[in-house]
Amino acid sequence: MADITHSSPLKKVLVITYYWPPAGGSGVQRWVKFVKYFRDFGWEPVVFTIKDGEYSLLDESLLKDIPEGVEVLKVPAWEPHKLYMKLFGNKKGEKIHQNFLSGGKKWTWKEAVGVFIRGNFFIPDARMFWIRPSVNFITDYIKQHKIDAIVSSGPPHSCHVIALKVKEKTNIPWIADFRDPWTGIDYFDDLMLTPLSKLFHKRLEQKVLNQCNTIVAVGESNKRDYQLLTQNTIEVIPNGYDIEIATGQSFQELDKEFTITYLGAMNASRNPEVLWKAIQLLIKENSAVLENLKVKLVGSIEAKIFESIEEHGVGKYVSHTSYVPYAEALKLQNQAQLLLIVINNTYNKSTIVPGKIYENIASLRPIICIGPKDGDTAKIIDTTASGAVVEYDDVPFMKQTLEKYYHQYLNKALVNEPNENIQKYSRKALTERMSSLLNKITQQP
Repeated sequence: MADITHSSPLKKVLVITYYWPPAGGSGVQRWVKFVKYFRDFGWEPVVFTIKDGEYSLLDESLLKDIPEGVEVLKVPAWEPHKLYMKLFGNKKGEKIHQNFLSGGKKWTWKEAVGVFIRGNFFIPDARMFWIRPSVNFITDYIKQHKIDAIVSSGPPHSCHVIALKVKEKTNIPWIADFRDPWTGIDYFDDLMLTPLSKLFHKRLEQKVLNQCNTIVAVGESNKRDYQLLTQNTIEVIPNGYDIEIATGQSFQELDKEFTITYLGAMNASRNPEVLWKAIQLLIKENSAVLENLKVKLVGSIEAKIFESIEEHGVGKYVSHTSYVPYAEALKLQNQAQLLLIVINNTYNKSTIVPGKIYENIASLRPIICIGPKDGDTAKIIDTTASGAVVEYDDVPFMKQTLEKYYHQYLNKALVNEPNENIQKYSRKALTERMSSLLNKITQQP
């Protein structure tokens, strides 16, 4: 790759991440965007990732966001993908479905055995065989190249273990960035862990939390959870939106129908049943809302959702499109009349903040969020004046919300106003905050 000359030498940060283009999905975008803007704030990123990783989603369009000249280091590892596929009886070459641990799903005995093996024999996760070769490679690389700081992004939490072992060997300052919790993730108790395995997970997590220089959480509730586990410094840097996202679209560019668009994976714990029930009521009333209504589901949708749609008799008003590249997803988002977000109806629902919410907010398309009104996501929607939050069982309010927005749609008044609370979630502003943390742990101005 071409050399790039700067007026002053940039400090170097090694980013350890399993998910990197051509992988697709929200887990990739967070660090692609940090890498995109690091140079603006005095840091040269060096990315360390897996060679030929097992990705459930692919999206080569994200490659365009990687700045020219960024060094990307790759080390291969054996992954137990084929073992899972053989156990589950899947076809050759088929990917592990990203919702295979989703709440509410009944497993076959083969799947149950697979989950037990995954939870108890692969600690911290199925990427554990990548740890040793990665530590050896990175340690050798650091002997030959100056690295000022390390950042690990998890899950998979094997990335944090790699950084932990490199820190023990080199003492280079390290930030552990948790896109999702470890033992606090909503499916942790579904892994069929033995008491000994659970102890191993917790001890390894504790070691990572205590030995990194700073922990980064994506939400305030996550921060409070980590504060119960460690005395270490914890900072909150949420996900965000890129400045490229179109905002303030003219009404001529919007969908002609009264569309409610959902983008992303949807499993049983995210079933928007309150929406189906509200549409049922509108059908009984022969409401005018139905003349233009179309609910668009875009992404990986679990079979349980389609069963629920048919059960409520609303299939006529719902369409489905499989996963689309990131650029296409942004287009669909910006064309929608309304955007739909569903928070997992799990024990930790108040802490969940979907990464896509920030891009949804930046599009200035009004949002209907199904989830707890006292949750972290609801607070973001409220402070940015971005839409309505509907509790999981509040059918009357959902129906009322649909009717209100439909009236605005007919009057071409269905749009949000930009405000400063939205602007603080720009990817560039967030990269500046991450760069400030790097400066702090390396004790440089």
